[in-house]
Amino acid sequence: MTLQVKDVMGAVAIAVRPEAAFSELVETMRRFKVGAVAVVDGEGRPVGVVSEDDLLLKEVDVSRGGAVLAGHRRCREREKAAGMTARDVMTSPALTVIGQTAVREAARLMHVNRIKQLPVVDVASGKIVGTVHQADLLKVFSRRACDVLADVAAAVARLGLDPGVLTITVEAGVVRVGGRLARRSQVAAIVEVGRRVDGVVDLDVDATYDEDDVRGGW
Repeated sequence: MTLQVKDVMGAVAIAVRPEAAFSELVETMRRFKVGAVAVVDGEGRPVGVVSEDDLLLKEVDVSRGGAVLAGHRRCREREKAAGMTARDVMTSPALTVIGQTAVREAARLMHVNRIKQLPVVDVASGKIVGTVHQADLLKVFSRRACDVLADVAAAVARLGLDPGVLTITVEAGVVRVGGRLARRSQVAAIVEVGRRVDGVVDLDVDATYDEDDVRGGW
């Protein structure tokens, strides 16, 4: 089973309208203890996001950014620093996910874009329905060991292997696979599919094999 955003997300959507004043943005973040808020239009569809970094530009001399803040970025940050409403300071367009987005993909988006939360929208209407935070994504590592084991066994079976002839154990998210395999290359295949299972912290294969089909060794 691949965990999806809907399995871990918060049901409360923290959002403001584009005309929300700077002080309202600060108060909203403080009140709900979040690092960003979505900006939504009259239909409840995200049009941007305001983060703490956006607000703190008022305390930064963006004119001294040098080459790092050259061109369009420097111009935009100057505009944000002078902004008085959510529309002025938000980052747009809003990066969003849907409830059916895989937790792994949501984590990738947060990592690549260096953000800590994402608005969740309804796939049909595009309206905001919740928020998923980094802390929510960490829930995958609290899955029951039996559930993780079942998913690893299923992944192994999809490789055409019989998980019944292997020894698979899970402890604190660490999966260990033992037994005998037909080919050495199957070790790497098991590691690859097993580590994709939600809740797996690490995976180690300590198995013997009948044929060494890996040229040149590891």
